[in-house]
Amino acid sequence: MSPEVAKFFAMALAIALGAAAPAIGMGMIASKGLESIGRNPEVEGAVRNTMIIGLVFVETAIIFSFLVALIIKFVA
Repeated sequence: MSPEVAKFFAMALAIALGAAAPAIGMGMIASKGLESIGRNPEVEGAVRNTMIIGLVFVETAIIFSFLVALIIKFVA
């Protein structure tokens, strides 16, 4: 296997694992947040704000994995 092919495999693996696992986590966060709003509508504002902050933190992991893939492509 040439180094160029290995680099492409590393990029693909970095973005695949870095996007798939957080995507599952984002779905779970949204599911539980909406479930809690459905159970107790009075706290909708607080739950929504907390859920959005959690989604932002998970999204940063996806962006970080994308940056790692770009570093593998252009620097390594």
